[in-house]
Amino acid sequence: MNHYYLLGRSGLRVSRLALGTMNFGVDGFHAAYGKTSEEAEAIFGRYVEAGGNFVDTADFYTAGESERILGRLIARAGNRERLVLTSKFTNTIDPADPNASGNGRKHIVRAVEGSLRRLGTDYLDLYLLHTWDRITPVEEVMQTFGDLVRAGKIRYAGLSDVPAWYAARAQSYAEAHGLPPVITVQLPYSLNARQIEPEFVPMAQNLGIGLTAWSPIGGGVLTGKYRRTASGLTGDGRLGNPEAGQRITEHDWQVIEALEKVAADLGRPMAQVAVNWVATQPGVSSVVIGASSPEQLDVTLAALDFEIPADARQWLDEAGAPWIGAPYSMFTPQYQSWIVSPGLGIGDKPATYAPPVFNG
Repeated sequence: MNHYYLLGRSGLRVSRLALGTMNFGVDGFHAAYGKTSEEAEAIFGRYVEAGGNFVDTADFYTAGESERILGRLIARAGNRERLVLTSKFTNTIDPADPNASGNGRKHIVRAVEGSLRRLGTDYLDLYLLHTWDRITPVEEVMQTFGDLVRAGKIRYAGLSDVPAWYAARAQSYAEAHGLPPVITVQLPYSLNARQIEPEFVPMAQNLGIGLTAWSPIGGGVLTGKYRRTASGLTGDGRLGNPEAGQRITEHDWQVIEALEKVAADLGRPMAQVAVNWVATQPGVSSVVIGASSPEQLDVTLAALDFEIPADARQWLDEAGAPWIGAPYSMFTPQYQSWIVSPGLGIGDKPATYAPPVFNG
């Protein structure tokens, strides 16, 4: 677990597996699967003992209780400076107030002060816009991030669940105006949900943004706890309930079957292989994992203790390959051969190539 990556084009070192605390607390939207303060303490303690330093929360999680619980746990452990503490803003904290939500400057400043108070700290290592609100100009968001960095309220800024063009605009604006850059974009990514690959991965690689992946086991779909039977879906999770809104698709079953085979060949749980695959994909700096118990966390923390063989990775890649339409399908090697004939010997620059230096 003592493996750390630089997050984007920054000097911030984070664990390759981040602890998601969306289930810390028993209030609000996430209360159905929330954990009490005592249960959360056991999970948090096990993560820190294993060498983890990247902790993720949000003001919206369990109506702020996640932040309050984390604040108490960190104070008790006395390890604030060792942690990379992350929170997020966007969702409403007062439905009656139109400025108590979204990504405008007024709400951002109010939200960060609230998070700092609940967490019992005077700064956040990383502060994320939680969701694109489709309204606030990106320039306003980046200028506010810059003000918060200069004020010492946050150390770094990032985004979560935004369009790729928005992230690219944010980074370009920051570069052009000398503002703190975006160092991460947090997005859903798993073997059965690979929609980010055509746009976000090359965007992040080209603009110096580290991707942080959430839901690496597809909301539990890739754990192996669901089975397809003649009478329908079985399993002890939320999807095993016929009333659940989410459904397992034929594409999901194709991925599950491939994952089950690879996991059996490796002698590993399916969830470990699923997390390993995400963590070792191009552009991914860290993967947000959750746990309902210390024992479950132990299993997930071992996800990076092995390598997926090349043939097994190819099997998984092919099973979960998303359908890619135009224009992205036009950027494949097959289509690119129509632009430049392979017979002309034109390719990438050699590794030793360096552009000429002009001295005026």
